[in-house]
Amino acid sequence: MSPDFTVLGSGVVGLCVASELSRRGQSVTVCDPALGPGPQGCSWWAGGMLAPDCEGESAEPPVIRHGRKAADWWRARGAEVTQMGSVVVALSRDHAELTRFAQRTENHRALTADALTDLEPHLSGRFPHALHMTLESHINPRQTLSGLRDALQAEDVHFTADTTRQGQVIDCRGLAAKDSLPDLRGVKGEMVILHTPDIVLARPVRLLHPRYPLYIVPRGDGVFMLGATQIEREDGARASVRSVLELLSAAYALNPAFAEAEILEIGTGARPAFADNMPRIRHLPDALHVNGLFRHGYLLAPALAQMVGALLLDGTTPEDWYEDHR
Repeated sequence: MSPDFTVLGSGVVGLCVASELSRRGQSVTVCDPALGPGPQGCSWWAGGMLAPDCEGESAEPPVIRHGRKAADWWRARGAEVTQMGSVVVALSRDHAELTRFAQRTENHRALTADALTDLEPHLSGRFPHALHMTLESHINPRQTLSGLRDALQAEDVHFTADTTRQGQVIDCRGLAAKDSLPDLRGVKGEMVILHTPDIVLARPVRLLHPRYPLYIVPRGDGVFMLGATQIEREDGARASVRSVLELLSAAYALNPAFAEAEILEIGTGARPAFADNMPRIRHLPDALHVNGLFRHGYLLAPALAQMVGALLLDGTTPEDWYEDHR
């Protein structure tokens, strides 16, 4: 029997769309040469921060509005969501950046040095001021993607490397979809995974930087993900020396004990993005394309998946980011 829907791609967007359709009783096949998430996709290299209020510093209001629903969606899919907020700090020379950040964001409380020590003892003495973004969360992306794939298989969603398209096609291939979306561009992101038993952080910490946000996310058992650069290119299969030095310098600024950490991985991924860094649900004659999530994959994929389900099953036009070019 042919499936009702064929989803192309098993990154975070493809799996979220497949989950939404499956939960609504539809027969779904996911087509991907890799048969599931892995290092070939940019979703594998993400930080996993569900930080809509932090994103409000530069993103458009729909990102914040839809992003605030993400934690509940992931939790309902069985993901382990840690909801302890996040911390934003700046070096003394960049204190004006912290002030500006506070003015442009919501749902935070100002921290003195003592209050920061109470919240994150291993940042003690490093920063005179900080912000606690109280409502934010984080997840482990690799664990979450693998768990979602397993859950979909248990729901009889079929995974195949066969490129035969059957039923309604939903294209979630990221940059691989440039053959149909010529205005899609790649934004290279680089990250480092460290291990040290000497530092404990309970929540993500974002260090304000003049060029791009740098952050460190705890993943348990002394493992930390440090990211992420933002470079306008899509062909970088390897991290640059400059980027790795900047990432490691950020970790050292947070706590010099990171100098003794082990480097477990250095990775890169090319995030798909449109010119305005906003996603699109684009109806073309060949397929319904869901793409361009930039650095907001885990934050916005649940909302986009719900929009796709409502569009295809209820005839409800998405409130944001929808284009019909049929």
